[in-house]
Amino acid sequence: MKRLNELKIGETGLIKIVEGEGRVRRRLFDMGITPGARVYLRKKAPLGDPIEITIRGYELTLRKNEAILVVMETEGDK
Repeated sequence: MKRLNELKIGETGLIKIVEGEGRVRRRLFDMGITPGARVYLRKKAPLGDPIEITIRGYELTLRKNEAILVVMETEGDK
């Protein structure tokens, strides 16, 4: 298991847990970041913030403080 912000460019993972509380967690859910969704990491800024992912057929940009709340299962974890 690793956090979304720890994925490498080109890596794919499955969302297992979305942490956080209140408005931040609700915002992530509203963007489609929910357990069971498959995520592909497209790009990372030079300092790792923000990151660009593909989820549910669309592209989404997240800040590092949001991505750190998403726990992923990657192919190497199985």
